Amino acid sequence: MLIIGVIGKIGVFFASIPEPIIGGMYLVMFGIIAAVGISNLQFVDLTSSRNVFIIGLSMYIGLVVPIWSEKIITDPVAVKAMQTGNEEFDSLVAVILTSGMIMGAVIACFLDNTIPGTDEERGMTSYKLATKAVSDKKLLKEIYYEPLIEWAAVRAPILRKLPFVNN
Repeated sequence: MLIIGVIGKIGVFFASIPEPIIGGMYLVMFGIIAAVGISNLQFVDLTSSRNVFIIGLSMYIGLVVPIWSEKIITDPVAVKAMQTGNEEFDSLVAVILTSGMIMGAVIACFLDNTIPGTDEERGMTSYKLATKAVSDKKLLKEIYYEPLIEWAAVRAPILRKLPFVNN
């Protein structure tokens, strides 16, 4: 996008796209992003009240906290109560609180790792069965190889217990 903006004729072409067209493109793009996010829940037991609670609360927090924080940021009296004296830290907190994805993801990760649940509830067993169905293990290791994680796992074998580290 930066290169396109530097080339004048191409930048003018993209700037001339009407806002309703851009809105339609955003609608499709964010719809696909939401669908992919929901499809990641295919292995999770959605009949479990634990999982329904975690999903519901994280979605609620992701929707409500940014609206609340926008109201706080625009209110001069409330903003003074939230200031720490460090402008960079205040800006960081404002960005985190106004981002619904960050808030929802943090709450979901925290709750999923603190509320007790079985491997079946969390979808770990069905996920492992699905990955065992793939016949080419060498290809899987090449695709999901993370050098930094592998380096750390060699030095600290306990990290192999984490679900995202190759065994």
